[in-house]
Amino acid sequence: MTMDSAPARHTGQGGTGHAGGSAFAPAAPAETRRAVTAIHPPRGPRADRARAAVRPQRARRREGVTALLTADALAAAVTATTLPAGTLPPEAVLPAAALLTALHAQAGLYRPRLAPSALRELPALAGRAAVLWAGAAALLAAAAPQRALGWSALLGAIGLQVVLACAGRGSVNQLRRRAAVRRPVSALVVGPGEGTGAVAAALHSRPEYGLRPVGIADTAAPADGDPGQLPVLATHEDVRRAVIQNSVRHAVFTCPPEADERTASLVRLFHDHGCRLWLADPAGTAKITGMRVAQPADQLWGYAVQPLLPRPSRPLERAAKRAIDSCLAALALLAAAPVMGVCALAVRLSDGPGVIFRQERVGLYGRPFTLLKFRTLRADEHESATRWTVAGDRRMSPVGSFLRKSSLDELPQLWNVVRGDMSLVGPRPERPFFVAKFSTVHPGYEARHRMPVGITGLAQINGLRGDTSIEDRARFDNHYIDTWSLWQDLWILARTAASFFRFRLGGS
Repeated sequence: MTMDSAPARHTGQGGTGHAGGSAFAPAAPAETRRAVTAIHPPRGPRADRARAAVRPQRARRREGVTALLTADALAAAVTATTLPAGTLPPEAVLPAAALLTALHAQAGLYRPRLAPSALRELPALAGRAAVLWAGAAALLAAAAPQRALGWSALLGAIGLQVVLACAGRGSVNQLRRRAAVRRPVSALVVGPGEGTGAVAAALHSRPEYGLRPVGIADTAAPADGDPGQLPVLATHEDVRRAVIQNSVRHAVFTCPPEADERTASLVRLFHDHGCRLWLADPAGTAKITGMRVAQPADQLWGYAVQPLLPRPSRPLERAAKRAIDSCLAALALLAAAPVMGVCALAVRLSDGPGVIFRQERVGLYGRPFTLLKFRTLRADEHESATRWTVAGDRRMSPVGSFLRKSSLDELPQLWNVVRGDMSLVGPRPERPFFVAKFSTVHPGYEARHRMPVGITGLAQINGLRGDTSIEDRARFDNHYIDTWSLWQDLWILARTAASFFRFRLGGS
């Protein structure tokens, strides 16, 4: 397959950041500070006890989902028991409940919301109930015509399912709102301009959202303020300290994190500390321009709000992606074993011992891993970690040059995919030195690590391989993540294979 055989050129096109210095700009307009003075002290007599700066268990991200799953499953089970006697076998009740929860998960009905409403979800609930029971009726009519559901029974089952699901979800939402008022959790508001102050004021004055603002990470404000107002955090270290000391569990962004490299740099910090991320719209952009909001079902005191998911939120598709990666990579390793053996022997005879080259790269959520390649050039550790490209290096042997041009040196990365370090499709991984450098120069570069890194990707099939623009590659990578689907992965793999065979046959 056609892979990324050389790092892309650091062109600096469109770079708006700066290298080094604090994480936020020092200047701030006066109106930003006036917005902050409208904020009252946090609710509650004391702050939450500090917690260690470690990645929390994934169970925290499932808080509240279990109750909704239980309510939906019970609604399906109760509906099944009300059908005419002998219509639905008892052993089919559990699969029906599981299928219903899967349909609800596919519709996003278990995603986190600040203002959940069962009545707003009524159309989605009714549609999934109709699919479930219409499908069950069709199966019964085909398998056991004597048990076929009549129209009255079918419509009754759909109606009862919707009523029970709405009632159960409404009860769960009411209990969660009461718990949120009694036990609010700490939150930070992140973003430039006075919109941060407005969102923080809304959170403080509306305790039913369950978020207690303890600070503002304003990217356009200095780190000073009058006594009695929320602290304004001006540096990356200030934000980290506030997250630890206040046990911050939520971060509310007032602009897309990838729109500003200083804001984007905080995404990984919040994720590492187990924070749930939200995007609010304090400027009312959708209301002013008439544009529709992507997820309009949730709101924060009139501000459109949606969860910011650091990776695609579809667990079934994520599991399928991982299964496809493992199976295809294992099959590819077996199929390519003779070719890899020939490559290893050629490298050993041409360049001596040390056939496999190991290099640290940055993967999902900024975690480092060891990437494997066939060695094409002997270089010291510092040079291999900080030198941008070795293309055209005269020290490279003819064998090494051929392996790089044909991308055969990338074949050992199939083992990285089997181990789970990488995916077949995703943003190409880079070395820590250049990740730190590009994150301060190119907006959105840090956001590439929301997805597992890959052997090939959307940027590569569009010709962004080798000595090409980092800004263009980051833009393609983020677009791939934002629009990710299993079909897109398969399409990219097909395009990659087609380009590889064109290369092998002498095409363009």
